[in-house]
Amino acid sequence: MGFLAPWFLAGLAALGVPVFVHLLRRHVTTPRPVSSLMFYERGTQSSTRHRRLKYLLLFALRTALLLLLVLAFADPFVRRSNADANGHMLLIVLDNSFSMRAGTRFADAKRQALSVLAAKSNGEKAQIIALGGQLEVLTQPITDEAQLRSALASVQPGDGYASFGELGRAVRSLAETVRGPIDLHLFSDMQHTAMPANFADVILPGNTKLVLHAVVDDPTQPNWTVESVEAPTELPDPKDLRHSRVHAVVVGFGTPAAVKSVSLIVNGKTIASRKVNVPASGRAAVDFAPLDVGYGFNRCAVRLEEDDAFTADNANIFVVRRSDPERVLFVHAAGDTRSATYFGAALRAAAQGSFVLQSISAEQTADVDPSRFAFVVLSDAVILPPIFEHTLAQYVVKGGNVLIGLGPGAARHTSIPVWGGEVQDAHNYMRLNSVQRVGQVDFSHPALEQAQPGHNNGGWADVKVFYAAVVDSAQARVAARLSDGTALLLDKTIGEGRVLLLTSGLENLSNDLPLHPVFVAFVDHTARYLSGSARLSGSRLVDSFVELRSTGKATGAAANAEVIGPDGQRPVSLSEARTAQTFRLARAGFYQIRFANGRDAVIGVNPDRRESDLEPLPKDVQQLWGGSSSSGESQVQNTVLDEMKNRSVSLWWYVMLLALVVVFAETAVASGHMGTQREEA
Repeated sequence: MGFLAPWFLAGLAALGVPVFVHLLRRHVTTPRPVSSLMFYERGTQSSTRHRRLKYLLLFALRTALLLLLVLAFADPFVRRSNADANGHMLLIVLDNSFSMRAGTRFADAKRQALSVLAAKSNGEKAQIIALGGQLEVLTQPITDEAQLRSALASVQPGDGYASFGELGRAVRSLAETVRGPIDLHLFSDMQHTAMPANFADVILPGNTKLVLHAVVDDPTQPNWTVESVEAPTELPDPKDLRHSRVHAVVVGFGTPAAVKSVSLIVNGKTIASRKVNVPASGRAAVDFAPLDVGYGFNRCAVRLEEDDAFTADNANIFVVRRSDPERVLFVHAAGDTRSATYFGAALRAAAQGSFVLQSISAEQTADVDPSRFAFVVLSDAVILPPIFEHTLAQYVVKGGNVLIGLGPGAARHTSIPVWGGEVQDAHNYMRLNSVQRVGQVDFSHPALEQAQPGHNNGGWADVKVFYAAVVDSAQARVAARLSDGTALLLDKTIGEGRVLLLTSGLENLSNDLPLHPVFVAFVDHTARYLSGSARLSGSRLVDSFVELRSTGKATGAAANAEVIGPDGQRPVSLSEARTAQTFRLARAGFYQIRFANGRDAVIGVNPDRRESDLEPLPKDVQQLWGGSSSSGESQVQNTVLDEMKNRSVSLWWYVMLLALVVVFAETAVASGHMGTQREEA
C-alpha cells in the first residue's frame, strides 16, 4: 500500500481537535434543595472525573471522519498483479538505426528490451516495433510471449536514419485504435539528430506513457567520418583535370584537432592517399586528381585510415562510369538553324563531354534508328516522315526519351509527334505588344532542379517568352508555367519512356531563354534526366528510392527489372520484377540494377551522415519528453519493471464512501446525545 500524495498526511494533526473539544466540555451541576448545611463539611472537589472523555462513540466517529478525510486527500493505493489488466498494452520500440552499430549499443538495447518483455504478465498484450530508416511493425498486439520474443530477437542493426518524429506520428495513429493505456518503452542511443526541429512532432497522446531506455555509457565519444564526396558520375576522359577529380569533406563530431589519413580506393585498390588537418569538431576538404578509372562501372570509396569510436562510417562509397560520349539526335525544322547551335553549345559547356550532338533536319530522318542515341530532341519538327514517327513512338514505349520544343511552326500544325495530343491554341504575345515571364517553376523536377532557387525563381523569372503553344496537360506533370497560367514545360510518361514538352522554342525567336545562364543548367539537367545517366552510377542515401520503370505495367520483352543487393542476394521477387515501379535502397553498399528498359546501373549507397553524430539528447530534453524527473538510470529501470509486474489500484472512492457512512452515523449519534442533554436540563 502507498500514497500518491503523502504530504497530505500532515493533516493527521487535526485529530487532536475532537479530543480538545471533548475535554473542554463544561461541567454543569444541578442545584438540589436541602434543609440545613450544618452537617456539611467544606472541601475542594476535583474536576478530574469531569474532564474524562464522555460520549466515547461520538468521539470515535468524529475522529474516524477526520482520519478518512486525510487519507482521501493522500490518495492511497494498493499494488495488484497485472495479470488481470484488460485493455493495457505494452509497446516495445527498438532502435536499429545506423548509429546503434557503435560499440555494444544495439546488443545492450536488445538485452534490456528482452528483460522488459520477460516482466510482462501473461494476460497483457504487447507489440514490437523496429525504429530505423522506416518504422517497421513486427507484430500485432498479442499476448503470445514466444512470438513476441522471436520478433524481438529477429531485429538486426540497420543502416537507416532514425527519426523520433516518425515514431511520434506512428504512436498517435496507433492510439486512435487502442482504447486502453499504452506503455511505450523506447530502447535507443537517444541521438540528438533524431529529434525533429518541432518538438510538437514527438508529443504523444494522453493514454501513452513513455519510458526512455538510453543505452549510451559515454556521451562524449569522438567520431570522424567522410561527410560528403563530389565526383563525376560519368567520366569520358580521365585526363581532363577539370572534371576528373574527387572532392571529399572530412568532419569530426566532438573531436580534438587531428591529422587524418584519407585514401581514394578504386575497385578495391588504393590509388592515392592524402593527409588532412581536421580542426576540433570541424571540417576539412581533400582533393584527388586525376581520377584514373577504366571503362565500365568503377566502385570507388574515400576512406579514413585510422579507426575511431565508430569505424562503420569511415568510408563514403560512390560509382564512376567511364564510357565514350553518347550521341544525341537533334531533329530540327528545315528553316531552323539557330536551335541546334544554342542547344549544342549549352550541351558542350555543361555535360562535361559526355554527349555528342548529331543535328539533322526532319526530312533526313527516314532511315535513322533512334535507339542508337541516348535521347532525341525535336525542335519545332512537327512534321516527320511517317516511318520515323512510328519508329520514334516505339522507341519511347520501350524506354527511350524525347525532348520536344514547339516553335512558331507548331501553330500551323495541330498534331504533336509522339506526344499523342494536339496544339489547342497558340499565344503570340508579340502581336499584343507584350511578353510573358515564367511565373511558376517546380524545382523538384529533375530538369529544373535547384537546391536554392533564389528570389528570381532561380533565373527563370528573367526569361521573356514571346510565343507559347497551348496543349492539354491533363495526363502530364506541369513543371513550369507562364505568368498567365500557360503551361511551359510538361513531362509525360508513355510506356517505359518519357516525353518532355517545351511549349516554346529552343531558339531565340519565340523566347530569349538561350540567352540566359539558366539555359545551360536546363540543358545539362535535361540531358542527364532523359539519358538516364544520372541514375546509372553515383551515390545515394540509405532509404532513398530508385525508379525501376516508368509505369507499373510490363511492356515488351525487356520489361523485367532486376536488383542485386550488397550481400549478393536478389531482394526483388519474380512477380515484383515485372510490376514494381520503385525500389527502396535499405542497406549501405553497392547495388547492381537492371532497369525495365534494359539499361544496367551500379549505385553506391551510404548511410545518412547525421547518424555519425553520436551526441545524445540532453538529459533535460529526455526528461521533458519522457515526463520523468529521475536522475538514476538503474532506479528508473527498477521502477519500470516493478510497475510492469504490478499495477496501482486507487482506494480513493472506497475511502470517500466509508467517510460518507461515518458522517451519517456521527449525525445520528450526535442527535441522540443532544436529546439526552435536553431531558437532563
